[in-house]
Amino acid sequence: MRPQDWINTARILVEGEEHIGFLRIDGSFAVNDVPSGSYVVEVVSPVYRFEPVRVDITSKGKMRARAVNYIKTSEVIRLPYPLQMRSSGPHLYFVKRETWGWTDFLMNPMVMMMVLPLLIIVLLPKVVNTNDPEMRKEMEQSMNMLNPNHELPDVSEFMTKLFSSKSSGKSGGGSKGSKSGPVKRR
Repeated sequence: MRPQDWINTARILVEGEEHIGFLRIDGSFAVNDVPSGSYVVEVVSPVYRFEPVRVDITSKGKMRARAVNYIKTSEVIRLPYPLQMRSSGPHLYFVKRETWGWTDFLMNPMVMMMVLPLLIIVLLPKVVNTNDPEMRKEMEQSMNMLNPNHELPDVSEFMTKLFSSKSSGKSGGGSKGSKSGPVKRR
């Protein structure tokens, strides 16, 4: 963009829009008839971004410039006067779209929940030395803890017996008159 184009669209705002100035072709500006006080001077341009500057004007007409810091208001960074404001770059109106990568897929929590246990199951037996007799005993004891107690009834066997007895009684008979045996009632 040519300097004349962005200079024509830029404005100098003093304390919001209390006083307005315009840029000259050479980039200089002047804002007249500003009373004494403390003012924020900023260059507003649709193309370039400028940092605001605070200018203090005393009752005697002496001027002092400093950088505006909204976070640390007590911090004073003096600037030379007359002001020389430099652009901090063009305005970024659009954000670049993020691209998809394999790391996004691999770092997905659902994928990690599936892959990490699989890696532990596959790699842990190879890391542990199974030739050591003490380690083998510990592994057998831990496996015995996982095995169900043989004295307790197994739920799967119970369900199998329950459903197989009903289905064999319905499919096996055929006639209504056949008796399966004596029935005790209480």
